Amino acid sequence: MSTIYLNGDYLPPEQAMVSVMDRGFLFGDGVYEVIPAYGGRAFRLEPHLKRLRNSLDAIRIRMPLSDAQWRTVLEELLRRNPGEDQSIYLQVTRGVMAKRDHSFDDSLVPSVFAMVSPISAPDPAVARDGIKAISLSDIRWQNCHIKAITLLPNVLLRQQAIDSGAVEAILIKDGYATEGAASNLFIVKRGLLITPAKGPRLLPGITRDLILEQAAHHAIPYREADISAEDLINADEIWLTSSTKEILPVTSLNDVPVGDGKPGALYRRMSELYRQYKEQVRIGAAQ
Repeated sequence: MSTIYLNGDYLPPEQAMVSVMDRGFLFGDGVYEVIPAYGGRAFRLEPHLKRLRNSLDAIRIRMPLSDAQWRTVLEELLRRNPGEDQSIYLQVTRGVMAKRDHSFDDSLVPSVFAMVSPISAPDPAVARDGIKAISLSDIRWQNCHIKAITLLPNVLLRQQAIDSGAVEAILIKDGYATEGAASNLFIVKRGLLITPAKGPRLLPGITRDLILEQAAHHAIPYREADISAEDLINADEIWLTSSTKEILPVTSLNDVPVGDGKPGALYRRMSELYRQYKEQVRIGAAQ
């Protein structure tokens, strides 16, 4: 039986209860993080907690636990839910109010929830064949750098991709590609790795940052720059990245092959570098 964390207690999921007056339930008023764990060790925990703090600051919710307390909670949660490759989901909402009201009181006590789920092993077919994606208009709000739990636009965009036979939607705003519905975006053009710069239009991905670190460390040319819709169409390679999906090579965009229609050489190199980094996390040699 799995164990979850809720407001200071470790409980079976069926015993966990949240008030219907919680602003997360009523307004989607909260933020979340997803943190992979390999061999019982959280993956790049400090950057994840920094992003959590930035999201909380942006919506005026105080950080409910110190970094040390978060580490203790998550380590205990992993201990109670043993496994090899796992995903930690944590969520902080503004808390419970006496009545439903759009305005809020800064004295509210945040609600804190965390759970662990297994991560499926990478599908060898993805590395061999890649995935299909479609491009869609970015209908989300103006603060996509906040990892908010109000994800209905993302849900609808992803489902539209699934309904069309694709795996993910690449979002276009004002003529520029921003990211996927639940992923960051990279393209490769003539050996240069390009990803959009951080800003309100996209989530500052932890996996994204690791890929740029690996590129710098291994002398892979890269640039943070706008990707126009035309750049996307003419890319030699397209990747989508996230904490649990890692690096996905897009080999078909809007039913048109990307490059030669196969995962590219730079994808294969970066995927191997990423795998090596994960193995270092497993043995405690990296975070």
